[in-house]
Amino acid sequence: MLQAFFHAWERRLASVTTDRVVRPFEWGLEWLDNSPNIATAARPEDIISNWVARVMADSDAFFTPPPTTDYTLGPASAGRDRLLTFPSALDTPHPENNTVYARLFPARTANGRRPRAAVIVLPQWNADPGGHVGLSRLLAMNGMAALRMSLPYHDRRMPPHLHRADYIVSANVARTLQVCRQAVLDARRAIAWLAGQGYDRIGILGTSLGSCLALLTTAHEPLLNAQALNHISPYFADVVWRGLSTRHVREGLDGHIELELLRALWKPISPRWYLERVRNRQSLLVYARYDLTFPVDLSEDLVREFREHGIPHEVSVLGCGHYSSGKAPFKFIDGWILTRFLRRALLAR
Repeated sequence: MLQAFFHAWERRLASVTTDRVVRPFEWGLEWLDNSPNIATAARPEDIISNWVARVMADSDAFFTPPPTTDYTLGPASAGRDRLLTFPSALDTPHPENNTVYARLFPARTANGRRPRAAVIVLPQWNADPGGHVGLSRLLAMNGMAALRMSLPYHDRRMPPHLHRADYIVSANVARTLQVCRQAVLDARRAIAWLAGQGYDRIGILGTSLGSCLALLTTAHEPLLNAQALNHISPYFADVVWRGLSTRHVREGLDGHIELELLRALWKPISPRWYLERVRNRQSLLVYARYDLTFPVDLSEDLVREFREHGIPHEVSVLGCGHYSSGKAPFKFIDGWILTRFLRRALLAR
C-alpha cells in the first residue's frame, strides 16, 4: 500500500513539469577534444569509444582543471550570503555557460572565530536558483560554510534559447559527457578557492545528478575529506534509460542506441568505475525506498559495491520517493541526515 501511494505521488509530482522537450539523438562528435587519433575510426560510436578508452586510461587528466586566480567575491546580501564567480575550465559554445556562479553562506559561529570547515553543494538536475539554498543555510547554522554552485546550463548559466538544463543530460552522447565533466572541473576550481581561503576540512554534498557529479569530484580531488551522496546509482546510463524524470531523454535515444553501448560510452561519468578512489574518504549514501527516478535496485547495487569492495560508508534509506524527498516532512529528515553526517565528518575533533 505504501509503495502504491508513493509511486502515484511520484508520478503526480513529475507530471507538474510540462516543458520537457524530446530532443533528437546526436553522437555529438564536435564536443570531443581534438585528437588526431579519433579520425581513424569510421563509425561515430567507434570514435567515441576510442576517446572514452583514452579518458579512462587517465581520468585525472580529464577531470583536472588548470589553476586560476580569476575569482570575484561579491558583497554580502541581505541574507548574508555572497556571490562567487570565476571562469569555467571548459569553454563551451555558449558564453553564458562559461562563467561559474556559486553562493557562499558563511558559517555561523558563536565565538566569532574563522571556521575551518566548508561544504560545496551541488543541487539536482534543473534546480532553480533557490534550490538547496535552505540546505546551505542549515549547513552554515551548523558551523560549516556552504558554497552552493550552479551546475552547467542551469539558471543564469542557461542560454536564452533553453528553458531547461537539457544540455547536461540529453540524447547527445558526447555533449552529456563533456558537460558533466565541466561540472566536475567547476567544482574542483570552487574547492581550490575554498582551500585558498583557509578552509582545511572540505566536504561535498550532491543530490540526484549532483550526487553523481559529487562522487566523480571526490574521486579526483584530494582536498575533499567527505562526501554526502543524496540519491545514488552506479551507472549514469541506466538512470537515464529507466528513470521517471528522463523519459523524454530515453525517447530521443530509442531506436538509435542500446543500453549496453550507452553504458559503455558514458563510463567516464558513471560512479561505479571510481569507487576505489574514494576508499580513504568518509562517505554517506542516501537513497529513497520508493524512488522511480533513481530506481531502487540501482541504488542498492551501488551500496552493494561499496560493501563488497570494503569501502567505508554509511547508508540511510528515506521512506519516500525521489520527488517527495523534497516535500515535508521528508525534506527535513533528509536535510538532518545530510547535515548530521557532514558535521560529524568535518567538525568532530
